[in-house]
Amino acid sequence: MRHTKVGEDRARVRAGTVGGSRRRIRRFGAVGSLALVAAMAVSGCGSSSSQPFTMPAFYSVPDRLPATTPGALVKSQKVPSGAIHGTVYRVMYVSEDVHGAPVLVTGLIMVPTTPPPATGYPVVSWGHGTNGMADQCAPSLAPSSAVPEQNALLAQGWEVTASDYQGEGTPGLLPYVVGVSAARNTIDIVRAAQHLTAAKASTNYVVWGHSEGGQTAMFGLAIGGSYAPELTLKGVVAGAPPSQFQFIYGFLRTSPFRYYLLMVGAGWNSAYGNAVAPLSEVATPKAISLLPILEQGCSAYIAAQTKKYPISQIIKADPYTIPAWRQLEIANDPGQLTTASPAPLLIIQGGADEQIPVVTTQLLEQHDCSIGQEVQRWVYPGLSHAGVIPVSLPDMVHWISDRFAGVAAPDPYQPTGATGVDISDCT
Repeated sequence: MRHTKVGEDRARVRAGTVGGSRRRIRRFGAVGSLALVAAMAVSGCGSSSSQPFTMPAFYSVPDRLPATTPGALVKSQKVPSGAIHGTVYRVMYVSEDVHGAPVLVTGLIMVPTTPPPATGYPVVSWGHGTNGMADQCAPSLAPSSAVPEQNALLAQGWEVTASDYQGEGTPGLLPYVVGVSAARNTIDIVRAAQHLTAAKASTNYVVWGHSEGGQTAMFGLAIGGSYAPELTLKGVVAGAPPSQFQFIYGFLRTSPFRYYLLMVGAGWNSAYGNAVAPLSEVATPKAISLLPILEQGCSAYIAAQTKKYPISQIIKADPYTIPAWRQLEIANDPGQLTTASPAPLLIIQGGADEQIPVVTTQLLEQHDCSIGQEVQRWVYPGLSHAGVIPVSLPDMVHWISDRFAGVAAPDPYQPTGATGVDISDCT
């Protein structure tokens, strides 16, 4: 791979240009504002109003944990599949929080209609993007829209699992962009599928996530082998994964997405506790008074309730300048991971991504190559943050199929979903 110095590249992110690509050298035009690095939603974020909402009875949790082993299946419920070409189960299972304590998490398991292989259905575990932090934002409440292009995956004879993540559907606040927590949730639902008799799941799996879920996928890559050694991680697809966290605050403060700072602050404080993530060091009293809205509605509601406040009334210091918060930014940044996984990585992004600037995934790829990670990166010209998903899907399906088939990486396959896809790897 053609490298520029990673330190120099990061400094140049502010200008929006980084040179160098492996198979072609191209100059990146100005990417505009990095404010959108943290705008991690795949699509619309739900209603902008807060309506009284009662969770279905399935989501009630037992007074005491019936099990503490990660992946233990607590309960399951077959639900109407609607437009999904498979059988759908809503599940509650045991996972671990960022401290390693057992927590209950909900999600979906989608089973193909085709007969299972002798070893069970290979599993694609989806990590969802930003949709809020409250119970009513849980994707499992609406199975037909929980996973993009889910029928294309089921048609391959792959089982699809989709975690709600801790705090959506179950007590507490979502630990927003806490990478290890979401990754454990996404891996443990694959474990839970092993305990659902009707799922007939293989121990071979791939993690796929986009945006916030791209961060989830990156941390799934980092911990998969050690966290769940009884499973075999065959590969990871990270769509537009956010990284380079040290640059976010200065750009978010003037962005329409500045409310993400409140979500991150509250999510990290909830996950790590006040001793590790002291909220009063970065958040104003006004921000702390607004915390209840995070459990009253989903992302669009949070945006509507906070947009009248300038950032100076919400955040009083750049978190990266506060030692405790800087350590958390480093710990949750995929660009700071230092150990390569034996599983290959594919990064996919739209070349006109309006939320995660293309330059940041180039820096991420350079970093991954520098630590010995097998990584490929496909950038689809002219496509938006979410618009890249349906266009790249057939290419991604081919790449995942090759992983399950044992094709060596880097994969020789050339994406065909669009003309002029920018292809790169570490060779």
